[in-house]
Amino acid sequence: MKKMVAHIVSHTHWDREWYMPYERHHVRLIELMDVLLDTLERDPDYRSFHLDGQTIILDDYLEVRPEMRERLTRLIREGRILIGPWYVLQDEFLTSAEANVRNLLVGHHDAARYGPVAKIGYFPDSFGNMGQAPQLMRQAGIANAIFGRGVKPTGFNNAVSDSAAYESPFSEMIWRSPDGSEVLGILFANWYNNGMEIPVDPDAARVYWDAKLKEAERFASTPQLLFMNGCDHQPVQTDLAAALRTARDLYPGYEFVHSDLPSYVAAVERASARELTVVEGELRSQRTDGWFTLANTASSRVYIKQANAKGQILLERLAEPAAAIAATLGMPHPTPLLVHAWRTLMQNHPHDSICGCSVDEVHAEMMTRFAKSRHMAEPIVERSIAHIASSIDTARFAGDAHVPFVVFNFAGAARSGTVSVELDVARRSSADIGPAAAYADMELIRVGAGAVIDHEGRPVDAEIEDLGVRFGYELPDDKFRQPYMARRIRVTLSADHVPSQGYRTYAWRSEDDAVAAPVAAAVEQEKAVDASPAGLSLENEYIAVAVEPNGSLSLTDKETGEVYRDLGVFENTGDIGNEYVYVQDGERKTLTTDTLKAEVRLVSRSAWRTTVEIVHRWEIPAEADVLLQRERTTMTFLPDRKAGRSARTVPLVITTLATVERGVKALMLKVRYENHAKDHRLRMRFPTDAAASGVHYADSIFEIAERPNEPAGEWRNPSNAQHQQAFAALDHGKRGLAVANIGLNEYEALRDGRGTLAVTLLRAVGELGDWGVFPTPEAQCPGSQEAELAIIPYAGADGRYAAAQEAYAFQVPWLAVQTDAHAGSLPAVYSPLSWTGERLALTAFKRGIQGEDCFYRWFNMSGASSSLALRAEPDSEWYLSNVLEEELGKLVPDADGIVRVDVRPCEIVTIGRRLS
Repeated sequence: MKKMVAHIVSHTHWDREWYMPYERHHVRLIELMDVLLDTLERDPDYRSFHLDGQTIILDDYLEVRPEMRERLTRLIREGRILIGPWYVLQDEFLTSAEANVRNLLVGHHDAARYGPVAKIGYFPDSFGNMGQAPQLMRQAGIANAIFGRGVKPTGFNNAVSDSAAYESPFSEMIWRSPDGSEVLGILFANWYNNGMEIPVDPDAARVYWDAKLKEAERFASTPQLLFMNGCDHQPVQTDLAAALRTARDLYPGYEFVHSDLPSYVAAVERASARELTVVEGELRSQRTDGWFTLANTASSRVYIKQANAKGQILLERLAEPAAAIAATLGMPHPTPLLVHAWRTLMQNHPHDSICGCSVDEVHAEMMTRFAKSRHMAEPIVERSIAHIASSIDTARFAGDAHVPFVVFNFAGAARSGTVSVELDVARRSSADIGPAAAYADMELIRVGAGAVIDHEGRPVDAEIEDLGVRFGYELPDDKFRQPYMARRIRVTLSADHVPSQGYRTYAWRSEDDAVAAPVAAAVEQEKAVDASPAGLSLENEYIAVAVEPNGSLSLTDKETGEVYRDLGVFENTGDIGNEYVYVQDGERKTLTTDTLKAEVRLVSRSAWRTTVEIVHRWEIPAEADVLLQRERTTMTFLPDRKAGRSARTVPLVITTLATVERGVKALMLKVRYENHAKDHRLRMRFPTDAAASGVHYADSIFEIAERPNEPAGEWRNPSNAQHQQAFAALDHGKRGLAVANIGLNEYEALRDGRGTLAVTLLRAVGELGDWGVFPTPEAQCPGSQEAELAIIPYAGADGRYAAAQEAYAFQVPWLAVQTDAHAGSLPAVYSPLSWTGERLALTAFKRGIQGEDCFYRWFNMSGASSSLALRAEPDSEWYLSNVLEEELGKLVPDADGIVRVDVRPCEIVTIGRRLS
């Protein structure tokens, strides 16, 4: 009989920051790596070490120990230290689709500088796994995925479930993406520490191995058994060779090998004779009691999720496409800056960081990183759109009476909406005459209301506000900084049908006879609006919205006639859980604004936009009662907690601005409030009255995931909160409602008979949780808070994908830049990317991480085949690529100059363009 093989894989799972701040973990990393290099060089029997699948560890080590680069590189090239394929071990659901790809791309790029990339799909501690992971792995040349969570039997505190209702009876399975891509999936059924601290002493080793071998054999489908020799921040076991000699002496019927993950995977593939279970799509631990899926990390410290969403949007939706277009017009492409900005942002993407489940110092440092990434990306955007504008023919606006400007749309589809831009109608250098004199000169300039015109001279609906005199400066490439004073106006206009990845050109035209002060006029308009309570409704060509006395909203979809009521009611509950898990207080009383009378006023109304302000003045409990502190310090098991809410109350004043714009099929909401309470959760409810479908939809990673409204039979947690990216939606028959967001990653489809989507705005808790007592007062999120949402009605299943495009566009800000009158090679209205494809969503338009090629990426939002058609530029070669930006095969345009690509259901498609 063939021996069972025990593969001992040495590793450490390295959370860069978690229960200690980054630098305290960093100190320990340096010590670990020093010991590791010494051990590998001293002991030839210590064969290899898996460096946790994330190349950032190399950067962190060499930052302090640069003199170790040669030793480290040699050991990597010898195959004794295995690195990659990721840059960081991210949370898959809380980082965008493109951020997941950048993580894989940068990880491969960095690993290749040292040696071979470990082609192991490593997901040791992700809090659930994205459904498209097998497709992404296959596109990266990886045929496996090794993960710690998402399916049974691993549960809270890494305990093995005793339930027989496994998704797979074995730790090995086939994992299939929605597009049909498959990888060998391997679950750390006994966690990634099941081979840590192996005893050398024979008596201790017999007790150890009797239990460990039995546990591993319980789930293995082959004679190949995996033992992970390490854990979180685990030091190197330097006496491992002796421990394995002891094991071999005690268990001659087993073969003990100091192995590595590629060798183990290959052995499993060779030995596999049993039919493995196929698990499909997302792995989110739904076949459990639901208490420890850790989905509520999506609402811990919402402020970091919002900062992350805005950082991702800035890079992938604005900086990358703007820089790619500008590079075709002669501007040097800022590849190193963009990659550095991405690295800085991704340093906030490890699961314990972006999930908001670390100590306060960690998240304070994250906000600095968000700012650093933003401060690098913003000038890339500004320079790129200015360069593009300099190539546009604006000669038609010649003359002192015109101030040209360009409006850019980097959303994935053409759109209309309201855009604001600040324009300098006159400037005076302060270097020559001093700032006071320059300011006085600008004060003398009279600024009339003027008008906005498009490139054909047609008037455009707009508001103009005189901002007075403002300081500014330029930083020329060939001289010292140039400060100035400027007379500035703000133009807010209705931009219609701006092409995707393109622009429209406009100009402000002065009118000498329009001398009324715009600021005063605006004030008078606001006073008049305040005095007239008659118009507390909002309407455009798509929707009509009425504000009810309690501040909720009734929305009519003009296309279908369907009416959606009670939208935007606020809900507040106690939360006695921690940064990982929401637990409602023991009294389980839910407060709502259903019976509150709201204050409502019309803020502004124009021909293209209406905004209404809704104010709720609410008293809520100030905090949990005194029992919670004892339950925290004694680490009371979360489902057993009983603490209630205090009798003392604090005010919660919520101000909501509801806006409808011409050309936009969405009701946009901006919610602001000051949080003075602790230990609570705040959500907004959006009843769809379409619950009969039994399922709902959530934007996820390269996927619109279909999820059941009712959890599995094993589910016991009263809450069923889940992850989203841009939106969650529910439809049935002619009814459909999507609720879009920016950085609000948690929602729940309530089991209330109305198909209500509840979106979490805030979760305030006071402890980290997990394995120790770590107070986190900043996780209570005190002070000013803001949230942005949009309500998008649609005509059932047929309208779902158009609603998705509206939700994606909601996340992408408009850009505008002032220019001057000049000749140029580009027309007044233009997009460099002309494509069509039913149910396809554009996610990337960028230059490659290496070389000069452009890359464009789409995913098929549906389970039906589609076809992508690209108008090919005559000076380009096109080819099919993958997420690693590798060329897979040339694409030849047809006789009409169109490149056509068939797209499978749910497929991710990347197209490369090489400029001739």
